[in-house]
Amino acid sequence: MAKLYFNYAAMNAGKSTTLLQASFNYRERGMETIEFTAKIDDRVERGTIASRIGLQKNAHTFDAETDLFEIVSKEVASINAACVFLDEAQFLKNEQVLQLARIVDELDIPVICFGLRTDFMGELFEGSARLLAVADEIRELKTICKCGRKATMNLRIDASGKAVTSGATIEIGGNDRYVPLCRRHFYEAFKG
Repeated sequence: MAKLYFNYAAMNAGKSTTLLQASFNYRERGMETIEFTAKIDDRVERGTIASRIGLQKNAHTFDAETDLFEIVSKEVASINAACVFLDEAQFLKNEQVLQLARIVDELDIPVICFGLRTDFMGELFEGSARLLAVADEIRELKTICKCGRKATMNLRIDASGKAVTSGATIEIGGNDRYVPLCRRHFYEAFKG
């Protein structure tokens, strides 16, 4: 029985690495997979899921207008897809999360999503909030804060390493713009 999975974590927890490994495992056993990543994420190359350790794979891109159910429905007409993987799930819209649920419920294909839970202000992303509400299984991938505690927050920093406390919710960046922190150090950075 297919399920909708949401794997979330702070930055640098290995979400994309885990996705790429899981997709590879399916394909190594002769099963086809369909991958998606956010069109807005162009840190490596648009349409590429890439990990910090160098793994990467081409993928379909999605933006706010993409009908994920329609794309997967067309793909399964020509391939026997065993699983759908989606990176950067925080950028999904509510309706797109429901499209993923339809892939699971109507096409009987598991969907495994990976993304951030909260933005740089500690607020839930729209896609993450909806996935937390409707996913069959929710898993937290863990990374650590500079103090050794579990990091649960994503601090946006400026060029001098100071906390950014206002601005657009979405700003693409890596280690140069975001630092994973525990809650205590996240809120201390906002005060400082």
